[in-house]
Order: sequence, then C-alpha cells, then structure tokens
Amino acid sequence: MARRKVEVRREEILAATVTEVQKTGLAQTRVSDIASALGVSPALVFYHFETKDRLLAEAFAYAAERDLVRLAEAVQGPGTATERLRAVLRLYSPVGSTPPGWTLWVDAWAAALRSSELRRVSRRLDVRWKEAVAEIIADGVAAGEFRCADPHAAAWRITALIDGLAIQVTVHRGLLTRGQMAEWVTGLAAHELGLAPEALG
Repeated sequence: MARRKVEVRREEILAATVTEVQKTGLAQTRVSDIASALGVSPALVFYHFETKDRLLAEAFAYAAERDLVRLAEAVQGPGTATERLRAVLRLYSPVGSTPPGWTLWVDAWAAALRSSELRRVSRRLDVRWKEAVAEIIADGVAAGEFRCADPHAAAWRITALIDGLAIQVTVHRGLLTRGQMAEWVTGLAAHELGLAPEALG
C-alpha cells in the first residue's frame, strides 16, 4: 500500500511537471512552481527525484511514453509493412496547428546539450523511434515489399529528415507547410525502399 502511494505521488509530480514545462519551457521550469501547483513542498519533489535535472528528464520520458505506446501498436499492428510504415511516419511527424509533442522534443534536445540526464533519456527515446522504423523496413525487405540493402541506415536517414523538417515546422511556423514536409519525407522514404512515391502517400 505504501509503495502504491509513492508511485501515485511520483506520477502526480511527473504530470504536473509536464504541464509546467509545456507552459514555460524546460529552462524556465522551477521546482517551486511544480510544488505549488500540487500543494506540496519542494522538499517532497526532491525526495522523489533528488535533482531538478532528474525530474525534468523523467517528466520528458513520461510525456514521450504515450507516443511510444502508439508506436509499438503501429509496429506490431496488422497490415503490410508499407501500411505499418505509413502509420509510423504519420505518428512521427508533427500534426495539428500546435504540436505539443514536438515542442517538447525540440526543447529537450536543446536542454540536453547541458544536462546529462536529459541527454541520456532523449537519446534512449530517439533510438527507440529509429529502431521501430528499421524493424518495419526489415520486415518489408523480408516480405519482398521493399528493396533496401541496409534497413538500419535507411531508418536513420528517413528519421533524420523528419527531425530536421519537424524542427522547422515547430520553431519557424509558416516557413514550411506540413504538406511540403509530407511530400519530401514520403519521397525520400520511397526512394530508400524502392517504391513509387504514391505508395507511402
């Protein structure tokens, strides 16, 4: 029972941290504001997470985990490799007028330059996305759907393009449309996999 209370309290703190980060950004988030939102003391927050960097890193992982659950469902879901890759590319790319998930990723990458905790977590989560794309590409090659000599390298090139374009869409809004981004990403992916561009449209 006591263990359950600790887990609930940790999750409450993580959820409150994500909310605060989305309002103010990682760099401006203060433990005192998180504690105040929960009606607890900052000491209680530090009791559970020891340092602010660890709190922010775990909150980032907590927020990203929801997308990773959807990613796993898309990778293991029904359909051909082409259909599953199309679903993952849609999930990976920023959607809507304000993509909070991508805003958090861009913020975390910037903060990871100076925080070893965030760097460790963001690297682990980023690699999971790339491995998922590589897994689907390998499945497609095995099934004869794709022609690709190196699924791992192809996955990195495809996701690197998505990362770069998503930063432009998220940070420099209006400079690049999501339609342009989708066209360029599916064009590259199709080229990497020996498909016609419309196959991933």
